[in-house]
Amino acid sequence: MSEKNAKIPNQTIIDGVSSNEDLFNGPFFVDGCDTIVKLFAARCKELNKKTAHREKHLGIWHDYSWHDYFSHAQKIGLGLLSLGLKRGDVVSILSEDNKEWLYCDMGIQSVGAIASGVYTTDSPSQLAYLITDSGSKFLFVENDEMLDKFIEIKDQVPTIDKVIVFDRDGLHDFKDEKIIFLDELYDIGEKYHQNNPSAFDDAIANSKPSDIALLIYTSGTTGKPKGAMLSSENIIFAVSSSLRVLPYSAGDEQLCFLPLCHVLERSSSVYSPIASKTIVNFVESTETIFDNLQEVAPDVFTAVPRVWEKVFSRVTLMAQDGTKFGKWAFASAVKLGLKRAEYVIKNEKPPILIEAKYRFWNFFIFTNLRRMLGMNNIKRAITGAAPISPDLLKWYRAIGVNLVEGLGQTEGAGITAINTLSNNKNGTVGPAIPGTHIRIAKDGEIQFKGANVFPGYWQAPEKTKETMTSDGYLKTGDVGHLDEDGFLTITGRLKDIIITAGGKNITPSEFENKLKASAYISDAVVIGDRRKYLTCLVMIDQENVEKFAQDKKIPFNDFASLCAAKQVQELIGSIIEKTNEDFARVEQIKNFALIDIILTAEDDELTATMKLKRSFVEKKYKPLIDSLYK
Repeated sequence: MSEKNAKIPNQTIIDGVSSNEDLFNGPFFVDGCDTIVKLFAARCKELNKKTAHREKHLGIWHDYSWHDYFSHAQKIGLGLLSLGLKRGDVVSILSEDNKEWLYCDMGIQSVGAIASGVYTTDSPSQLAYLITDSGSKFLFVENDEMLDKFIEIKDQVPTIDKVIVFDRDGLHDFKDEKIIFLDELYDIGEKYHQNNPSAFDDAIANSKPSDIALLIYTSGTTGKPKGAMLSSENIIFAVSSSLRVLPYSAGDEQLCFLPLCHVLERSSSVYSPIASKTIVNFVESTETIFDNLQEVAPDVFTAVPRVWEKVFSRVTLMAQDGTKFGKWAFASAVKLGLKRAEYVIKNEKPPILIEAKYRFWNFFIFTNLRRMLGMNNIKRAITGAAPISPDLLKWYRAIGVNLVEGLGQTEGAGITAINTLSNNKNGTVGPAIPGTHIRIAKDGEIQFKGANVFPGYWQAPEKTKETMTSDGYLKTGDVGHLDEDGFLTITGRLKDIIITAGGKNITPSEFENKLKASAYISDAVVIGDRRKYLTCLVMIDQENVEKFAQDKKIPFNDFASLCAAKQVQELIGSIIEKTNEDFARVEQIKNFALIDIILTAEDDELTATMKLKRSFVEKKYKPLIDSLYK
């Protein structure tokens, strides 16, 4: 990869601003290409028959080449043109992760249209809103289940000209004038190509950095979702800047499992692989993530905190089932690993004796553990999209997984700051990426400026104006601080700051993150705004708490009775009491309650990245919260 002005200056702090100001001002290029579709075409031509993707069918992994990637994207793009698609039109995609998702994404963008992903967990009414708000002309759906969502709201979305279905299973006899199948679109696109052999290449050549490439809808936790527009320049800048500090090797293996309509996975599994020539492996389903992780053993792995927390919980569970000697050996190895991690996360060389003991435990314990987890080949792992406990980051370093934390959001093309293996501070999200400026406003809000900042919200200029400062900085809504080396620490969300009845301002995320470091707690929401003291709603880790109950011979019939069990309540209470010791009296939790239903991504309480929605939880569980103050 080569870019203009490749020199990277040292991180500097000027008047509280973390800045790589002198790096480059644009235009931005990756291998001479100023748009992602130009880079896509160049990569496919260069790599041709080499593997771009892998998918598993009937228990066997199958390879798909860069040539496959280009030819299918071409047929989709030209097929849509034949059906009446115009430059600037929006096309929506409703599907789980698969190679067809990527074919559609690049095919749509290559002909100058805008790709908009829809979460598969969205309801028919939510789908209707997204289609109507975006004015989508075409909709891609994966299968009959996704098609049913469209059929339910068909009369409410008159802008849709055609729906294209990937999978014919269960739909062989289905007939509808608005609905065709992907293989039919391929035939339409191939015919268009024969009659217009240069059309696809011409469309790509005509692409401009200012073109709107993506429409990514926010989670809508504080109202209706807003469509964030991202330009091709946003994407190229974010890719080129991040790859300066997070280099990949051609042929590195990756695993794609987060929703592709989320900016983190879109960047990690679509755009970065095009730039860095890596191979993307698609998980079979959300239920097989850990099995597929073992099979692929990726070189680089990006995930949200919930995944890292779940892996930690699984390891804790397995350790409890070991022999007496096995438990002792594992505990001794982790204890020593944590001692060594204290030095490693400070970029310091561990003492010789600690390093020697670590090598012993690494050989006999950690190497096998990483192999069992599918993390034996990982060169670098990244966590983002939500806060993570610093203790958990240290634990991964202890077992030999180089996990670093970064900051990104949709409106910033997915990346703003990132730690690296050689420039890392545990508990921070790292310094600004090259070419981006971060500052802290007077009220503590984190704001940033750079070519990764989006053009605005779709057809919502007032909303766009609200999220930008007069001098062009994006308001993140996060609260934090910068240290003398330019490393950014996030302490919470502006809207989440709790002001107690006594007037004390408290950011709850630090306490919540410490609780989530426990193998028995999946998520937590601290409550207390305008109240006398703090309380907490807890979502337990079902697998680990069930194992705890079975080991202690605690009777339970279902999840609700498990949560209600006295010993389970005492277990969670003891974790909260232990966590309280690290906080001032006014910041401590005085009472708690367990959410006694199993939540999934389909539930309104959770975001697509499995975070509890604070405002929704506070509203839905208000009677339960009120009972904690009686």
